[in-house]
Amino acid sequence: MQFIDLENWNRKEHFEFFSSLKSAYFGFTTEVDCTLAYEHAKRNRHSFFAYYIHKSMVAINTVDALKLRIVDDKIALFDTVHVGSTIGRSDGTFGFSYFEYAEDFSVFNERLQEQISTVQNSKGLGIKNETLPPNHIRHTTIPWHSFTSILHPTDFDPKESIPKIAFGKFSIRDGKKVMPVSIEAHHGLADGIDLAKYFNAFQNELDKQ
Repeated sequence: MQFIDLENWNRKEHFEFFSSLKSAYFGFTTEVDCTLAYEHAKRNRHSFFAYYIHKSMVAINTVDALKLRIVDDKIALFDTVHVGSTIGRSDGTFGFSYFEYAEDFSVFNERLQEQISTVQNSKGLGIKNETLPPNHIRHTTIPWHSFTSILHPTDFDPKESIPKIAFGKFSIRDGKKVMPVSIEAHHGLADGIDLAKYFNAFQNELDKQ
């Protein structure tokens, strides 16, 4: 982790302006082509959920702006961002999960499956967000429907700086599987170009075999 020199940062005015708002978050929803990724996951008997979450994390860790966090009123750039995700239960509730990111999918998947088991055998929300390290990113999945937009809850804290990503149910169009993905981030730390970098990297990862 390293701290950004705010006075000499080319985003100083951007950061100060958006941090003065009650909610500094912005974002958009688009679609990714997950045809090849789905086929690869099923061919190798992997959970598609685990597979695309891993691909998302690989992409996130290539974009420095999405690894920036506000820590003790300073801006910190972390080397690695880890995983936060909601996990559903059979009773219709969900719990929060957290585990460390790994580039190796088998290691990543093992950690994810441990969290799934823990959450599904518990009640309530489980992990409290305030206990998690700032260098994670929040994922949630809406597996029942596709969507074109999504609204996240917020406490309107301008120092909240953890990005949020949501995945929807893929649909089939022209023989391709397309999945809606929404991302939100603190606008003082990231711009539209940075979110576009994430989507480009995510699509490239989904296309790898």
